[in-house]
Amino acid sequence: IMGPIIIFYEERNFQGRSYETSGDCAELTSYLSRCNSCRVDSGCFMVYDRSNFMGNQYFLRRGEYSDYQRMGMTDSIRSCRMIPQHHGPFRMRIYERENFGGQMHEVMEDCDSFMERYRMSEIQSCHVMDGHWLMYDQPHYRGRMMYLRPGEYRSFRDMGMNSMQRFNSMRRIMDSCN
Repeated sequence: IMGPIIIFYEERNFQGRSYETSGDCAELTSYLSRCNSCRVDSGCFMVYDRSNFMGNQYFLRRGEYSDYQRMGMTDSIRSCRMIPQHHGPFRMRIYERENFGGQMHEVMEDCDSFMERYRMSEIQSCHVMDGHWLMYDQPHYRGRMMYLRPGEYRSFRDMGMNSMQRFNSMRRIMDSCN
C-alpha cells in the first residue's frame, strides 16, 4: 500500500521546481520560493496559507490542484499537514463555551447544522476523543474550514480562529480519503 504523498510546485499547472513530502511540513518556503499548484498522489492533507499550520486551511484528497487561486485561495501554500488514516469510531464533545463550559453534546457522526440538530448557536471549545474531523463555519460543510485531530481545544479564539465567527457544521474525515 502506497503511503501518503503530496507534491508541491512553484508555478501553476505543475511547473517550476517541485517538492515532495509524505508528512507534515511547517515551512514550505524552506524548499520552494513559493507554491502555486500541487498534486496529491495518495492520502489526505490539509494545506495552509501561513507557516506552522496557521491561516486559511484547505482539505485536499487525491487529485490535481493546478491553480490555488481558482480554489478560492488568496495566497500561496506555506505549510501542510498529513491526515493519518483512522479506522474505528469517531467521537467528539462540543461545548457552547470556552474551557468546556455551557451546553455539551457528544457527537459521533457528521452534523450538517449545529443549530438545527443541537440548538447550539455557538461552539467555543471541544474535546476530540477519536478520529479526525473538519469543522466548517457554514452549514452543510461549506465555507472556511478547520482541521481537528484528537486532543483538547479549550478556546477556538486562542487558536487564531477570530476570522471564523462560529462553527456551523462538521464532518468526519473517513478512510475513503483515497
